[in-house]
Amino acid sequence: MMSKTENSPVLAVPKPHLAVEPVPKEATAATGPQVPAWQAYEKLIFRITFIFFVSLCIPNSASWYKHMVSIDWASLHYRDLYDIARFGSGIDFFGNTLFGSRLNGYANWIITFLVALAGGFIWTVIDKIRKPSPSDYNLLYYWLRTIVRYRAGIGIIGFGFTKVLPVQMPFPSLGLLETSFGDLTAQKIYWLSIGIVPWYQIFAGVVEVTAGTLLLFRRTTTIGAILLFGALGDIVYVNFAYDGGVHVYSSYFVLLSAFLLAQDVPRLYRLFIQERLTVPVNFYPSFSKKWQQYARVGIKAGLLFVFLGLFFYYQLINFLYDPYKQPSTAGVKELRGTFAVSEFRLNNQLIPYSPLDTVRWQSATFENWTTLTFKVNRPVPLDLSNGGGSPMRDINRTFEVSGVGGGQRVFHYYADTIENVLYLQDKYFPFQGRRNRVANVRSDGGQNNLSTDKNQQAGLALNAADWIPATACANIGDENKVIHPLAASTRRDREFAEAQRNEERNRMVLHYKTTDGNRVILTGINENSDSLYVVLDKVNRKYALSKSTLQAGKY
Repeated sequence: MMSKTENSPVLAVPKPHLAVEPVPKEATAATGPQVPAWQAYEKLIFRITFIFFVSLCIPNSASWYKHMVSIDWASLHYRDLYDIARFGSGIDFFGNTLFGSRLNGYANWIITFLVALAGGFIWTVIDKIRKPSPSDYNLLYYWLRTIVRYRAGIGIIGFGFTKVLPVQMPFPSLGLLETSFGDLTAQKIYWLSIGIVPWYQIFAGVVEVTAGTLLLFRRTTTIGAILLFGALGDIVYVNFAYDGGVHVYSSYFVLLSAFLLAQDVPRLYRLFIQERLTVPVNFYPSFSKKWQQYARVGIKAGLLFVFLGLFFYYQLINFLYDPYKQPSTAGVKELRGTFAVSEFRLNNQLIPYSPLDTVRWQSATFENWTTLTFKVNRPVPLDLSNGGGSPMRDINRTFEVSGVGGGQRVFHYYADTIENVLYLQDKYFPFQGRRNRVANVRSDGGQNNLSTDKNQQAGLALNAADWIPATACANIGDENKVIHPLAASTRRDREFAEAQRNEERNRMVLHYKTTDGNRVILTGINENSDSLYVVLDKVNRKYALSKSTLQAGKY
């Protein structure tokens, strides 16, 4: 493979009567464009940088490679592609901790840098023996930039499509609209403030996807890196300011874009600040053989097809039928809406309304999907996650309960519409493997180690021998099959087929009765095995917030 240089004037030659700055020596006509020679300190910095960024850009988890092998390309889910683009990286000797601390999530970066530092000095000793030519460093630098820009480009495209088709920050559910502002965490307030303006969320996604696309082409790398640095720099600050929890991953893209911009900063300074004629000189390898040209074009075309074409299609399917932060199963249509609690009886004892009562429901909502929310004057554990992740089961899609306090109870239900019975489970559960879940406390009282437990994430399957009768299971049907056929995937089938862990969730079994949906009577057993009788009257609440025309899901 041969190499070539390319000079690309980015400023028109000044008119003759204007003062003209001297043209840089490396761009004079006498010598032609020359790539500056590498100084000894530059080579050392490059060796360290090469090891550091290659370590950050190559997947280091066996689960990533297992995922790649297990993907069914004939029956994809958008998260299959998303998980290719998003992966853990860096050198990990101590379980992502340094001196017993995760250092706010950045311990892995520091470990990787220390290893790169040692590796750079070892490489220096080897080079003194091997004596590589200057072109070797130019070639390595080109390939390092290629690895970084493709890693950043593919990753941010996957990140951006969740905003282009707004599912990352959903429009507030009825239960969230009925939640007092002071009962929301700062993170929740920020996410909802973006969710209520979906076109702004789309704009942010377009910027990210555009930045990623530009990074896939070497001639537009600078523009893409500038967009990426600005967009993700803001997201980093937002995550720190609002305790969003994904500052490490967003910082990752800022770091990659800063590396890509490093060689352009002097040029941009000379052009825009000094107003001097600037002729960028870049080194590109020459792909002289036919197979090299075909391979280069084929790989790039394949990546563009997968991460722009396929990704958009499957993200659209997800937006329409299976939004990952909202349950995908439609709820009972007769029950949907916001309700006032007109009558409440516990163990046949009437409990009159009182804002100070800790047992009586104060209000209730049935969502378009399979969720019942009601408020009581009793504190509940706080879920500090952002409700994200990629659970297939509706009960584990927790955006409705995450970041919400003030006694708001959120229950998922399976509906036996033949016998008019709801089988409800509390959506709050102290999962392992989710950021700051339950204020960083596990169900066993220990500290959350952020490990992933697939059985916990999968949730509780319908089990006739457990708490739902076999006849009711038959009436309810298979949760995995009620989804729109276009949204079916091998990933979904695989998760529903996994052996489940019996979670000790709060449960209720309630019979519902209604004629036109304006009045709903619930009778049955609550989570404490007390008999419950609740009369709900629909409230035609008019919110000042305009209803979104871009709400995800078909219900």
